[in-house]
Amino acid sequence: MHFDYVNYTPNGDKKNSDFFEEYRGKIYERRSASGVNDLVGTMNAIIIQVEAGDGISTLAELHRMTPYRYHSSFQNDTHRCHVLLNKSGFPTLIMLEPSSASYEDYIKRLNCLYPLSRKKPNTRYIGEIFGCSDTNSLRKTLESQYIRLEEKGDTKNQIFTADNMLFSTVSDFTGNRVGYSSAEFDDPSSLALGAPIKLAAADHELLDKSSEFSEQHGLLDLMLGYDHMATRVLAGEREDAILEFLTMVPYYFWGAYNISEMNSSTNVTRCPTVTDDKMSPAKVFTANNTPSFVNSFEGLPMPTEDFVRNYGRRLHHMAVEVLDGDHDSGQKNVDYVVGVLGQQGVAFLAHVVGECKDSPDLKQIFSKHSQHTLLITEYIERCKKFDGFFTKANVASLTEAAGKDERYEHGHVFD
Repeated sequence: MHFDYVNYTPNGDKKNSDFFEEYRGKIYERRSASGVNDLVGTMNAIIIQVEAGDGISTLAELHRMTPYRYHSSFQNDTHRCHVLLNKSGFPTLIMLEPSSASYEDYIKRLNCLYPLSRKKPNTRYIGEIFGCSDTNSLRKTLESQYIRLEEKGDTKNQIFTADNMLFSTVSDFTGNRVGYSSAEFDDPSSLALGAPIKLAAADHELLDKSSEFSEQHGLLDLMLGYDHMATRVLAGEREDAILEFLTMVPYYFWGAYNISEMNSSTNVTRCPTVTDDKMSPAKVFTANNTPSFVNSFEGLPMPTEDFVRNYGRRLHHMAVEVLDGDHDSGQKNVDYVVGVLGQQGVAFLAHVVGECKDSPDLKQIFSKHSQHTLLITEYIERCKKFDGFFTKANVASLTEAAGKDERYEHGHVFD
């Protein structure tokens, strides 16, 4: 599918700097000329890490709250690696679990810098893996553009330097990684994650119960897949974070909107080669409009900046798209899904926002942060073929609700 990067006009009312506009165009041109657009494909996998001992409970949570289902597990020198699959063509979900609670690498060192991530020091969204036809050529190309990539011996986690993988080092702007591989992600045995291992019978029983609950209530037919993932960054690093990501993958800057009520902006990058975002989810970047020390003069809300101050630069939420339609219960499908999950103890922030009446619209809601992943799960229904990516009113409501749940009280500062 051809996409006209040069002549595409981004959506939104967020004014970007001349620097951003100049280098956005230069990056598009260089990606094409250097072969990155040809070498790198769609998002094939998503990687998260949880604490040692949290693996099975996290798998059960994912069975209950998403359409992903457990497939297999592997063991290497440092980690158990659990693989979950959704529909063919949608990214594979890889969950890493350190074999020992004493395990330490960059994740623990990053998390311990921030007050609300210290309680789960090995827990973090790691990043994505994109399809790549030739990782050796891509390494040469990206390194010539000053993108740092992992080499054997640089990290304790073998996955980041496996023969069939290529990973960037951790981004200074987002705390995330970008990976590349030519492996067949629908076949986890080809991923070189370690030696195959089997779960205990009690573990399978727990996962089966979570799946049965979802299937009995029809949730598996209504929850489709990840629509987007949103990373929160500092106000002054918004443009750099977006441009860095665009340097590394063939996404495009779809647009950005100011969310004035929350003193923030939402910035969206999307994959132009898919007709369904769930096949290569959008990457969203949110940031304050003013840094905290300047905002102290204005006294405006700043939940996005507070999140970064409290948790660090990291992924904030992953959005599961719900099938558009009216449920037999008389509700919109997303209201039904949220209601059923709530009865099973899944906690949500505030209420579903959006109308979805006679015209195209969105209905959305945030869960509370998972105890296992520290991530929020968003549920989103795009009603009547809603053509945009979000509504400003919805984002303002969701951001406000999340901000109230992410406060850190210390001394005489409450943020």
